[in-house]
Amino acid sequence: METISFGRTGLKVSELCLGTMTIGSSAWKPWALDEADAKPLLKRALDLGFTFFDMADWYSDGEGERVVGSLLTSLVPRDRLILTTKVFYAINDDPNGRGLSRKHLLSSVDASLSRIGTDYVDIFMVHSFDHETPIEETMEALHDIVRSGKARYLGASTMYAWQFAQMNHVALENGWTQFVNMQCQYSLLYREEEREMIPYCCSEGIAVTCFSPLARGWLAGSEDIRTQTDTMLTNYGDALDREICAHVEAVASLRGVTMAEVALAWVRSKDAICCPLMGAGSVSQLDNNVKVLDLELTTAEIESLDALYRPRDVINDYVTHPMPRHSGGVLTSPS
Repeated sequence: METISFGRTGLKVSELCLGTMTIGSSAWKPWALDEADAKPLLKRALDLGFTFFDMADWYSDGEGERVVGSLLTSLVPRDRLILTTKVFYAINDDPNGRGLSRKHLLSSVDASLSRIGTDYVDIFMVHSFDHETPIEETMEALHDIVRSGKARYLGASTMYAWQFAQMNHVALENGWTQFVNMQCQYSLLYREEEREMIPYCCSEGIAVTCFSPLARGWLAGSEDIRTQTDTMLTNYGDALDREICAHVEAVASLRGVTMAEVALAWVRSKDAICCPLMGAGSVSQLDNNVKVLDLELTTAEIESLDALYRPRDVINDYVTHPMPRHSGGVLTSPS
């Protein structure tokens, strides 16, 4: 696997990032891998050339960070890894245990580092926008975290473009550290970030990574314990989604590859996307999806896949709000 530049930074990352929401504790979600099952998956990822691993304190209520961090650092030197974690969502009932307040950010980064077993993360990310905390408070605290050496870079996820731009503007005006990464949802079934977020990031040299490039399994055409139990899967499945999935299946059949490979290859064909996050629930699934590195779609195939999409409601707080259906061309924010 090749390494690529991360936006305008000097950071180099693997051209695919392993998302680790599927690793941690099966008591949290039935499709999450416990430590014993996660070890062969992470070892295989390293063998395949992954250096970039994405975590969040919310995954398995912190157990995900512990499992991923302890296993990876037992297999390779810490400096060979690019580790990301995220903060925002509550993992306990502490009233100060959520959001982007100074108190929560400083407490959370220390807790995450302790669980991961490292002195620093390469990218410390805010998992969503906090409507209750002044942006100045958040950005100064994040700057202090970078200055303390506990994070090398800052990133963000799941917010509107104007919110992201405003946060970076506040940091710029005050001489504080700005975000270098936006992690947004992006796939053949959800492309609303093409309107404002992705153009903004391109203009500023911000690396765009994307989660759910397979639309939580819809674009893989497979069924497993996650597709049977993940409530967010019900957010997809209207007539247009099924039409797009059918076209992906047709392209895959003609090329002799899987639907997942086609869907991932489509994401990788977009110059604005630095790299997709690839989740996996097994070694075989990881091996199959990594085959995308050998697949390049033709211009005609890309254009035919592009042509089917229609505008849909914007997704913002994807954890706390259900994803709306296609809106028939009217863009609205979630309720």
